[in-house]
Amino acid sequence: MDLELNGKVIVVTGGTDGLGAALADVLVEEGAHVVVCGRNPERVASMATRLGDGGHAVVGDVTVPDDLDDLVATTIERWGRIDGLVNNAGQSSSMRVEDADDEVWTRDLGRKVLLAVGLIRRCLPHLRAVGGGAIVNVLNTAAKAPPARSLPTSATRAAGLAISKALSKELGPDGIRVNAVLVGLVESGQWRRRAESADRPVEDLYVDMADGIPLGRVGRAREFGDLVAYLLSARASYITGSAVNLDGGSSPAS
Repeated sequence: MDLELNGKVIVVTGGTDGLGAALADVLVEEGAHVVVCGRNPERVASMATRLGDGGHAVVGDVTVPDDLDDLVATTIERWGRIDGLVNNAGQSSSMRVEDADDEVWTRDLGRKVLLAVGLIRRCLPHLRAVGGGAIVNVLNTAAKAPPARSLPTSATRAAGLAISKALSKELGPDGIRVNAVLVGLVESGQWRRRAESADRPVEDLYVDMADGIPLGRVGRAREFGDLVAYLLSARASYITGSAVNLDGGSSPAS
């Protein structure tokens, strides 16, 4: 299936590792131009080489407003347009409520909510300039089905879902679609690093994690990339305001 992404320009935060990097690979394969950002200079350099002429990688912290400005400016300077945005940056902070102090809540709110809204606001003029486009907010299944000891992330992910739903209605008349992907247990850099810190093969960790998943395995990063690429594409032109689970059937909320 041709996703009709050839020549489109997509901005992906958190795109130098794990899920974001897998998505960038898919988009470049489909002929899109991708601009990814990350805080680690070594990963940024590696991703720039990996993407080749179809992509561009920049060092940036999405919690810093000036870095958001630079990310958008770099994209426009290089390719002159923005057709899609994927808000993928952010780490989970899940714990008991008495262990999450004000600083933890403020940091999580900034990473998961404020940065996403800030980047959407900066990209909107460029999305309107090309006649519309697509935004995908990457959340997790706790946005709809929060388990115990999942704060503050479940609350901020729920906020991200509300933002996605509200903006799908607000921006629909501009031809801008807004969807969310709710990720369950999927291969990512954070799990690889956790396995390394425990001095065990990541494959063993994935086997342990698969317990209780109806499909019997964790998701693959490529499956995430394929789903998000589809939602960004013209093939999903009548899909907006949706929250799609990528969880192997593990979430009790569809």
